[in-house]
Order: sequence, then C-alpha cells, then structure tokens
Amino acid sequence: MNNSDDSAAEDTILEIRDASVTFDLSRGVSRVLDGVDLDVKRNEVLGVVGESGSGKSMLANALVDAVPEEGDLAGSIRYHPPGGEEIEVLDQDAEGLRRLRWEEISIVSQSALSSFNPTMKIRTHFEETLDNHDYDMLEGMERAGQLLSDLYLEPDRVLDSYPHELSGGMRQRALIALSLILEPEVVVMDEPTAALDLLMQRSILNLLDEIQDDYDLTVVFITHDLAQLSDLADRLAVMYAFEITEVGPTEEILENSAHPYTRKLLRSTPDLEGPLNQMEAIEGAAPDPVNVPEGCSFHPRCPMATDKCREQDPGLYDVTDEHTSACHYWDEVDENVDLRSSAPEDPSAEVATPELASERGGDPLLSMEDVSIHFEETQGFISRETETVHAVDGVDLDIYEEDVVALVGESGCGKTTLGKASIALQRPTDGEINYRGTDIWEAHDDRGSLLSRLTGGIGAPDPSDADIDFSEIRRALQIVHQDPASALNPNKRVISSLQKPLKKWNAEMDKEARERRIYSLLELVGMEPPEDYAERYPHQLSGGEQQRVALIRALLMNPDMILADEAISALDVSLRVETMDLLLELQEMFGTSFLFISHDLSNARYLAEKAGGRIAVMYLGEIVEIGPVDSIISNPEHPYTKALRWATPDLDKEEIGTLPMRKIDIPDATNPPSGCRFHTRCPEAREACTRENPEPIETEDGKQVACFRADPDHEYWESEPIAAEEGDSRIDPTGSNAATGESDD
Repeated sequence: MNNSDDSAAEDTILEIRDASVTFDLSRGVSRVLDGVDLDVKRNEVLGVVGESGSGKSMLANALVDAVPEEGDLAGSIRYHPPGGEEIEVLDQDAEGLRRLRWEEISIVSQSALSSFNPTMKIRTHFEETLDNHDYDMLEGMERAGQLLSDLYLEPDRVLDSYPHELSGGMRQRALIALSLILEPEVVVMDEPTAALDLLMQRSILNLLDEIQDDYDLTVVFITHDLAQLSDLADRLAVMYAFEITEVGPTEEILENSAHPYTRKLLRSTPDLEGPLNQMEAIEGAAPDPVNVPEGCSFHPRCPMATDKCREQDPGLYDVTDEHTSACHYWDEVDENVDLRSSAPEDPSAEVATPELASERGGDPLLSMEDVSIHFEETQGFISRETETVHAVDGVDLDIYEEDVVALVGESGCGKTTLGKASIALQRPTDGEINYRGTDIWEAHDDRGSLLSRLTGGIGAPDPSDADIDFSEIRRALQIVHQDPASALNPNKRVISSLQKPLKKWNAEMDKEARERRIYSLLELVGMEPPEDYAERYPHQLSGGEQQRVALIRALLMNPDMILADEAISALDVSLRVETMDLLLELQEMFGTSFLFISHDLSNARYLAEKAGGRIAVMYLGEIVEIGPVDSIISNPEHPYTKALRWATPDLDKEEIGTLPMRKIDIPDATNPPSGCRFHTRCPEAREACTRENPEPIETEDGKQVACFRADPDHEYWESEPIAAEEGDSRIDPTGSNAATGESDD
C-alpha cells in the first residue's frame, strides 16, 4: 500500500495530502473531495480525468484554496516554489492567497466569457492584473503581446476588443495568455476547451504543448475526455466518486491500467480507429456525494466486486514505482476486464457495416437542392451598418428512409442553420427543400393562403397543389436540442411535458392511454420505474436522463426524421456511446432517420457507420466532402476533412503533431474568401484556389469532394502555391508543407 507521508522529492512542486471538501446540506453531508493524495511533478503535464461530478473541478479549486465559502476544505496542500521555502496553501491569509493565485499558481476556467468582465476591453484585464501585483506595466504588456502572438492571435486587435467581440477560441486563448502574464510556475486548466469544437480544442492543445516547453510550466489539465490527454499528458490521475482511483504514466495507464473503472472509461470513449464492438457504455451511474457507497466506491458498477470491495476501502496499491491503483484486485484486473485493442477481440464479432441507406433504392425522404441561407446582421450602435451573413450557400443533400447523415464541421460553419432548414424551422433564401416530394415552404405558404381565404383576406392567392399539409410535415420532422435542460420546462413534471404532444396530435387518446404510452417509452429508454421518473422535474434528472426525455418527446410525434443538433456534446464521454446506441435502437424500432449534427468526427463515425449512414463535412456554409463513413475516415481527400481528422482525439496517438492548416481561426461568414473558401487556411492552396470555387467531384470510393486536388487534370496543378502571409502557422517558406511533410510538387 502507498501510504507514505515522506517529504516531497525535489521534482515535486505540489503535494496534496488527505484533501477533503464537504458541504453541510439539509439532506446530509456532501463530500465532494474525499481524502485525495496526489503529487504534481515540476514541469510535467498532469492530466486529471473522470466523469462529470467526480470532483475534478473541486480539486482544482482546492489547489489554490478557492473552495466556495459554504464548503469546508481540510487536509494539506504544500507548494514548493523553485529555490524557495515550502508554502502550506491552506495556511495563507488573504494577501498570501492573492499573490499565490496569480504569481505562482493560476487557473484557466472552462468559460472564458464568464472569466472576463464584459464591460472591459481585454487590454484592461491585462493592465489591472499587472497593476494589482505591482508588475512593471511596460514590460508586462510586452509580454502580453508576445504571449498572444505565441497563441496565434493579433495582439493589438485582441487587446482592443471587448470579450464578446472575439470568437470562443480567441477568448479562450486570450484567457490562457492572461493566466501566464505573471509568469506562474503552475497553471491549472479546468476543462479549458470543453466549450469549443474539436478543431479549436486540438489547436489549443497543440499550442499548449509548445508553450509548456517554452515557458517551463507545470500544467494540471482537467477534463472528462481521456482521449484528449493521450498525447499531451505525461501522467494521468483518474478520479471517481471524489477520490483518486489510479495514477501513473500516460502510456502505462492507456496500455496497462490496473483499475476496472479506468478500463471501462477507456472502452466508453469513441475514437476513429478502435473496433466499434469494443466501445461500450459504463453500466450504472456515479454515486450521489451525500450517499457514497461503503468500501470501494466503484463496487456497484464493477464486474469484479466482492464482499471485500463492499466493506473495505482499498486505498492506493503500488502497481509499479510510478503507478498506483485503488483496487484490492489490481493484479487480477487484466484477466477480468478487457482493455480496448486496435483489433477486434473476436474478428467474427466485429460490427458489420449495413448497406448504405442511400443505396437501398427509393426516393429520398428529404431532399435539399441548392439551398442557401443568408442573414442580415446589423453592426455598430451609431452607424447601424448591415452586413450579409452567408450561413449556408448552395447545399445539395438527400436523406433517405432509416438513414443517418452525420454533419460535421467547426462552430459557425452553418451546420445548425442547415439543420433547422431541413425541418422547416428556417426558411432558405434560395433553393428547395422537399419532404416526400412536397416543397415544404410551398406547403407552408398554402396553409397561410388558405387561412387568409377562410378569414376573408383580400387578394389572397389560391393554394397551390402541395401534396402534404404543412402541419403533417412539421409533425414528421422533429428536433432534439443540444441542451435538454433548456428545452424542457423546469416547472413541469416529465409526464406533463410528454403529454403535451400526445394531446395535440392524438386528441382521441384518453389520459390512461397517454400515460401507458409514456410509461412504455420511459421503460424502453431505461428510465425505470417509469412511474417514478414521470413524476420528476427536469432538475431531478441527470443530463443523460434529460436527453432521453427530450428524445421521447420527439418520438411521440412518430416522426420520419429527427434533427439531433449536438444532442450528445453536452454529455459525459462515458454517456455518449450509450446515447448513440439508444438512437440506433430507436431507429430500428421506429424506422426514424437522423440528421446528426456534431463537431466530433469520432461520434459521427460511431453512429453513422453502425447505421449504414454517411458523413458530410461542412465548411463556411458549403459541404466540401460527403460519403460513406469508412471512406471519409480512412481516406479523407479534402484538406479540411484531413484537418478535422487530425483534430479528433485518439487513444492511440503518440503525439499531437503540427497543425495542418495555415491559420487557426475561421474567416468571418460576412466576408467569405473568394474562390475555394478554405484556401486562406489550406496548406495545399494554390493560386487557382483563389479564383474559382470547386464543384463536387465523384471519387472511386463513393465520395463527393469539392477540391481541385481530386481532379488530376485541373489547372490547379500548374498554378503557383500561395505565398505564406503574416499569421500563417507552420508554413515552411522553402515550399515544403510542414503540416504533412510533403512537397507541393
């Protein structure tokens, strides 16, 4: 057992011993950090990973004694500054904590927007921080400019902006720069990229990897996504139920984890390479902090649990000199809980890819033809100038019966706008959207024309010959939102929210019949006993349970297609496979098609490949590549698709690698680039790309790719490469593409 309290070794910068945080609640004592022992080594990246509610963020707050006043923090947290005397963090007065929190240990929170004062420019945040800590202002602001440049930002533009004037990725990078302005020794990053799409996440991780070396930082990186840390962290600390369950070198944890929870967590993480039949949800739910199980807290979900596990807290056992595990049977885990491998455990049991829905024959369920959606956006308080946002431009997309189309791309690329148009929530500026051969907006206008005629409207046009009534179209096309909590009325019980669509669309059903149907669907999605869940309010449900209720509400309409708009992105990684499996089960049962919007290529791969669907890649309002899942994942041909693949965390990646783009930030949709819209960021761009927008080209493996490189005879191959510009990242002026290691010739 590892119970040593010896003094820290020279390479340890933070010692956490028996750290606990409790809150006195009316229903009992809530223990949100429970006897944590952990060392943080100097100049390392320590990844802290676990499900939401496992205590990760509370650990971050404890490191700088920033636990909310209602909480009671006990134990010891000792900081060892370079060349200085040991500091007990929990013994510091207000002045000591003020200096410690910025000058020695700084924190980067999840939401940069809430970390900045919205009424102050970014420059003022830097100046106030320097002034409050008596730092030289001129020298400090020079450092601010250098830090922002290192993070691929334009210093003057960012410093002279208000927080809301920057994109999410720019704000997060500005917050990282602010956290480093006083040259701290330790930076604690609490889910710093969780609110960003994967390409921006990966770009920031890439920059963080460089900055950590350049500035000799110690980084504690907290996340619920284990794959995100696989090629960034030197060591991993796994948390479950407010305790540390396993600690060790990253490679050791990934390849030889000695705790059942860690192995289950690894198997629940979707990625691009692993066999689909080895990805599975963790059964059961994490414990309530007021009612943590006796003994090993994981035993109710553990396949190895014995009476010893139920009765005795395991503490931390030494697996190797650098690897510890809180499992009584750590030396038997390998025999009882499989790790996910790069090959199927049983090749014959690997998930067979179904026939593509688009190749089964029959007309499309929904067809979008040359759809464009533009918005007018007003700028400025005085001039009130109007600019046109090109949200969607010239999109063609067919969705078939029992189909899955996974639409992926960065935030701001038009995914949600196109999705809303597909279900008649957003009228296109140009183009047609047809449901079972009926133009949905002609049907919409017919309803309005008929209503006008019935109410005596003067000059109302005659209805056209729409085959399907618009109300039937709206019933057949439903949506499940990203945030189920905001989509459910907080003042209504589950059964009240679910009865509403039945009352509207099945008026002939009596109360007893409605309840029977609701109970059967609650039971179907695993919410048992259904009578109990039906009486709960949304705040009494977990995030995954709220999403299930939102999905049931959509299914009560008997829809033909559901728009799942980032429907799993707010869930823990460990819940995503479970939710996607549920979507697939419901599709098989109800014959529903899904337009699945995601910024995560691994989630898109999991759902679409299992369903025989396709992946469509969207960039600045256009679909740049679409096709079968295996073709998109294994042989991406558009440079943007390759960038998304690079950005997707993979448990088997050995290193992050260099950014395969010229620029990190996406262009403004009010002024999209001429020619190919990706050319300003594309490492393969040539002069031809600036003049002409490529049309989709059919490839041998069943894709459509809007890139000149897919045409061996295009003039692109004879045109000159685009010269590097200021702000371009990783472009070798000699003509070699540093992102791919290939020459443009």
